[in-house]
Amino acid sequence: MIDIDNLSVVFGDGENRVLAVDQFSLRVEAGESFGLVGESGSGKSTVLRAVAGLLDTWTGNIAVDGAKLGRKRSRDFYAKVQMVFQDPFGSLHPKHTIDRILSEPLIVHDLDNREARVRDVLEQVQLGPSFRFRYPHQLSGGQRQRIAIARALILRPRIILLDEPTSALDVSIQAEILNLLDDIRTQLGVTYLLVSHDLGVVAHMCNRFAVMRQGKLIEVAESAHLGTGALSHAYSRQLLLASKGYDRALVDTFADL
Repeated sequence: MIDIDNLSVVFGDGENRVLAVDQFSLRVEAGESFGLVGESGSGKSTVLRAVAGLLDTWTGNIAVDGAKLGRKRSRDFYAKVQMVFQDPFGSLHPKHTIDRILSEPLIVHDLDNREARVRDVLEQVQLGPSFRFRYPHQLSGGQRQRIAIARALILRPRIILLDEPTSALDVSIQAEILNLLDDIRTQLGVTYLLVSHDLGVVAHMCNRFAVMRQGKLIEVAESAHLGTGALSHAYSRQLLLASKGYDRALVDTFADL
């Protein structure tokens, strides 16, 4: 469903030039939930934005459902691929009602039965019709992220790109959103490409995951390997150990890879 070959992304020029993604290749199967993990600045969100068409400074090849993509994307692409951003406070227009936020994609894509679609998608994210005419500031963080998910779902896409979808939420709400996303994938058969720094989230959500460091792909592994520690690259093993919490004795054993 997603095929990335030798993707490189550069920001800036001259002395300010930064190679954010370096010859990255990846294949995600239809219906799969695939994770991208790595430390901050590793390039994982940049990969997601290149796939989403939010960057034009990339080289290489990106294909979705067998169709090779250029830097400009059609409406048909966005009917098939949608994205949920990290910040539920910044990704919703503060002066638009939930009804308008959810209706706008339907208007852009000239789809009918808008009222029924809005009601249905609100039910799908476990919010009732009473939320339709509220504003984002009247919702909690978890409710806002449910609306962001609903906005992604309303076009009935085949692929959803998830950029740290729970990292801005309280711990008590994170599990609810992850379980909702898991249920949606089971019911609809959509493909997820999930970016996260939290290996626990990846273990819960994903079948497989890729480890990134300094823009490069380090390894691809099964999520079951997170439980056994059977990762092939030393950096991946250090990342797994670091995710278990701070331990001074453990940190002292880390190598400068």
